[in-house]
Amino acid sequence: MEAYLLEFGNLLLRWLHVIAAVAWIGESIYFVMLDNGLKPPKSEECKKKGVFGEMWAVHGGGFYHNQKYATSPEKLPDDLHWSFWKSYTTWLSGFALFALLYMTKPSFYLVNPNSPWEWAAGMTGWQANVVALVFLASGWIVYNELCKRISPNMERDGVLSIAVAVMMVAVAYLSSHIFSGRAAFLITGAVMATAMSANVFFWIIPGQRRMVKALQAGETPNPIDGKRGKQRSVHNTYFTLPVLLLMLSNHYSFTYNHPQAWVIMTLFIFAGALIRQYFVLMHSGQHKPAYPAVGVLLILAVVWIAAPVSRAPAAVSAPVSGEVAEGAEVQAAPEVTLAQVQGIMEARCVQCHAAQPTQPGFASAPAGMMLETEQQTQILANQVKQVVASGYMPLGNMTQMTDEERALIAAWSGN
Repeated sequence: MEAYLLEFGNLLLRWLHVIAAVAWIGESIYFVMLDNGLKPPKSEECKKKGVFGEMWAVHGGGFYHNQKYATSPEKLPDDLHWSFWKSYTTWLSGFALFALLYMTKPSFYLVNPNSPWEWAAGMTGWQANVVALVFLASGWIVYNELCKRISPNMERDGVLSIAVAVMMVAVAYLSSHIFSGRAAFLITGAVMATAMSANVFFWIIPGQRRMVKALQAGETPNPIDGKRGKQRSVHNTYFTLPVLLLMLSNHYSFTYNHPQAWVIMTLFIFAGALIRQYFVLMHSGQHKPAYPAVGVLLILAVVWIAAPVSRAPAAVSAPVSGEVAEGAEVQAAPEVTLAQVQGIMEARCVQCHAAQPTQPGFASAPAGMMLETEQQTQILANQVKQVVASGYMPLGNMTQMTDEERALIAAWSGN
């Protein structure tokens, strides 16, 4: 019952997380589009009121006239709309999911026993939890310091963009060497998502509150608050597509189980940012197809890097008196059969990957992958070969799969 309740809680939290994220990202993309699509007002009356730009639109059978004031509208309404709870709900529900799914079983989901760094491979569960939290906090601190030091007055945003890009390469490299593959992708996405929500909490909303307070007091708002809010909002919109990809990546083991997972992660991040750049520019009337073209090239590079490499079964020599006799035939190793692989599945994998798992803490098969029959195993052959060969599965090798068993599965043709 406990495992079932945890699974149901996972479902509800994931649902809430997706709902909040769709609302936040949708609103964010809309306002970026609106901001970039504004045209100077034609009406003299609007100009006198301080209207900076306007846009006419048609949607849902009606016409809309959106106007933006530079900083000082004539009067603020009492029902001013604020945009922040969608951001906070997205982050809080995402962190709750991370705690429920990863931090409750850190030895399985966070620790990377294959890390080239001895201290990372040897972490205990609670140590991995602490490192993960420090990693998230450090990501925000470093990013925020880069913004404050490189472009405090938003005059060097180009240089800042390069610095943030370098930072994300470092985050991808470090996360993939410290944490297990799937967790590394998730934590890298969480670093970006934390920066996005923290931008709203620490900079965008406080700046807007100061602007509103100044207007209510009959004072002129400090324009730096508006500029800084726009800077952080623009950063958020470039983070959006990479974060979505990284959060979806845990369904695709060919990404996070690859020896060069950090390179794959980096290419996906840059591809998402470049594709988003095209739409940002398009809203302002500029069409720059080079941006999505390069983004697609980066994705094609991932296709090439992540493609499986076919390996023929190793050949063995027929021994004659301890040596291979001259002229003796060299025979190929006997083909690995599905029955042999299924025997390993039953010994090492079906504790979790079953309709009714016997492993405590699992109410259903992870990712819906069941390996109780030869037919089920054959359908999932590619995924099984990949996660077993990489050492990612079994999680923490809790069922003690041997190197010989891994080699046998690697040599299996999958037929």
